[in-house]
Amino acid sequence: MKRIYTGLRGRLVIAFTVIAVTASALVAGIGYELVKNRVIERAEEVAVADVRETLQGTRVPIGALWPGDGPPTDLEISALQMSLRAQNRAVVVLYEDYLYPDGDFGLADVPADLRARAAGRMVTKRQEMRGGMWLVIGTPVWRVEPIHIAQPTGMSVFVFVPLAQEEQLLGGMRRPLATAGAIMLAIALAVALLSAQRVLLPVRRLGSAARALGAGHLDTRLPVRGQDELAELTATFNDTAAALERSVSELRALEAMSRRFVADVSHELRTPLTAMTAVTDMLSEEAERLPREPATAVRLVLREIERLRTLVEQLIEASRFDSGTAVLNLETVSVAEAVHDCLEIRGWSEQVEVEVPAGLAFSVDPPRFDVILANLVGNALRHGEPPVVVTARATAHGLEVKVRDHGGGIPPTDLPHVFNRFYKAGRRGDGSGLGLSIARSNAQLHGGTISVRPQRPGTLFTVWLPSAQTSARTSAQAPA
Repeated sequence: MKRIYTGLRGRLVIAFTVIAVTASALVAGIGYELVKNRVIERAEEVAVADVRETLQGTRVPIGALWPGDGPPTDLEISALQMSLRAQNRAVVVLYEDYLYPDGDFGLADVPADLRARAAGRMVTKRQEMRGGMWLVIGTPVWRVEPIHIAQPTGMSVFVFVPLAQEEQLLGGMRRPLATAGAIMLAIALAVALLSAQRVLLPVRRLGSAARALGAGHLDTRLPVRGQDELAELTATFNDTAAALERSVSELRALEAMSRRFVADVSHELRTPLTAMTAVTDMLSEEAERLPREPATAVRLVLREIERLRTLVEQLIEASRFDSGTAVLNLETVSVAEAVHDCLEIRGWSEQVEVEVPAGLAFSVDPPRFDVILANLVGNALRHGEPPVVVTARATAHGLEVKVRDHGGGIPPTDLPHVFNRFYKAGRRGDGSGLGLSIARSNAQLHGGTISVRPQRPGTLFTVWLPSAQTSARTSAQAPA
């Protein structure tokens, strides 16, 4: 779910949606405000003009009331209110300290600032009251002398004009504006999906092609369509893939030549080593009768011949794994007997503690299982300290064999590299650096693994080999 919103497609859709919503809100809001202001202003202009025209055309003889005839009567004030009252309007008249309300409208409904400003001129103000919007018009009443000079009468008129119709008109506009916004949003979403599809299709193709390259299909290429940035990216990908294919082909050729060279040299060395090994027993016997210094030299030569023989055998075995010619011949053997035979052949029985159940049997390739044990135990004896302990047990899905020494342990910086070819932890010992690599290759040929973990004290190597059923099931599930 998270990928849907954080991917490029989701971000494009969200961006288009935000832009569409913002644009719709701005257009609708600005349009609504413009129309609202114009409608209210128009209603205000009409109301003000009507009030002014009514006051100017009134037939009430207000001019005859001042100054000698006394204040206007209630009848005259009511006549003035009736002349201004129309379409649910309310008219409140204030004459000096006398208030003439209209229904439930009184002086309290007149804003204080408007009442102060209405003493000298006509003013207006929109006011929210009684559950709706009203326009309040305040104006003084003037009388005209016979010489046509306007004189103040001390009377103020406040007209309350309802804006319900205008509010209803504006309310009716909201739904079309909302509908237009929804339509614009739907169009933006459709455009966003189409644009994302057009943009992401080449990106998906590039992703699939990159995964194909990673899987080893170096001949993967994509058709270049158009001349835009995506087309340039596709062309660059094709050029990169072609260069990578050439480089990998060259590296593979060099690697094959190197492996072939190592295999050929190893086999060529095997013949003279066979002859040299054949005379080592005789030289060993002769060394006992030679003087001290020649005897020491002979023993050194014999030791180096043995090292060279071991190295050549290991190189030949490594070349078999590299070329894929190593085969697995499984037999059900007693694990305890296999461990004891491995130790006895090499004279290690007195130096190693074995903790293996007598009845434990497992299907392995005996020679390759022997190589695994010999390399791990030999490594523990050469580089660790006693006691060296070999344990084995059956697990739910295979066989687990552990080899532990109690020495100083492998430095932490060397642990990730101990299974690399020709790597010697701490540059110690006289080994070739191939033993652990060959042991791991043999375990992997069985479908298993070897891991290493530091202990206090010492180092622990753990071999796990799957049972025949587990190995068969894993092979069936592996991709072809």
